[in-house]
Amino acid sequence: MRRRGRVGLGVPMLVVTLLLGGCGTPRSGDLGPAPAAPPTSAAPTDRPDPTPTPTAAPTPPPTDRPPRPSASASTGERRPDTVTIELWYVRAGLLVPTRRTRPTTVATSQLALTELAAGPAPAEAAAGMTTLLPAGVEVTRIVDGVATLRVPAADDPGQRRLREAQVVWTLTQFPTVRQVRLDGAAPVDRADYADLLPPIVVTGPIPGERVATPLVVTGTANVFEATVSVRVLDAAGRQVAAGFGTASCGSGCRGGYRVVVGWRTAREQKGTIEVYEVSARDGTRINTMAVPVVLTPGG
Repeated sequence: MRRRGRVGLGVPMLVVTLLLGGCGTPRSGDLGPAPAAPPTSAAPTDRPDPTPTPTAAPTPPPTDRPPRPSASASTGERRPDTVTIELWYVRAGLLVPTRRTRPTTVATSQLALTELAAGPAPAEAAAGMTTLLPAGVEVTRIVDGVATLRVPAADDPGQRRLREAQVVWTLTQFPTVRQVRLDGAAPVDRADYADLLPPIVVTGPIPGERVATPLVVTGTANVFEATVSVRVLDAAGRQVAAGFGTASCGSGCRGGYRVVVGWRTAREQKGTIEVYEVSARDGTRINTMAVPVVLTPGG
């Protein structure tokens, strides 16, 4: 009787020991990135099986709506509904950028050319922007980072070069395009038209944009001592804010800049962001780029 009692006690003890041993020592650490999509059940790859493998999830009810095309099958992430593209227009014989946000498409390069040919928005046109690219220009192919297309000839050589520069600077924003082959000539890139940039380029904000304080003004510049100045004017032309920053390169080379400015205004109104260089000779504002915007209350 005593021996059977010990055996009866030993079995639960053994089960508890095995359970504790299976748990092991608590561990912590980085679990790594979460999977982009839940794993799917599939038949073994070493033999065909026409019978679908059952899954735990119930079959969804039938629906008349087609499946969303914006979901990525490879990552499980939903594709954005819109895409923002950069367009390079012409202002006073030089290149200047702006942006458009449009519904997502796989043919972003063709979308960019279509928007480029459509011309500037009213606020951009009021700022002096225009386009020299006619409608109907299409990319025929993109191979090994080179986009091939034909650009209609222009009577004026300078106008033709500006037209080509618009195309090259617009298309090379995309990671799939490093160079552009125009009319069968040797491929070119942005460096071939860098001389058509003004001393100060403003990439943000864009004309007509509704801006809030603090505002981040960005772009590139090739100015004296790399110093870029910014001021904010209200609807009456009064200065309500000012600031300055240093480009990553200057005085003979082009570098990026980022200047943060803030203002105080009690009502929403039209305004102007002026980005300029201070003359080393007499301290006046030179190479000014004026961007019309809408100022929102702040401060």
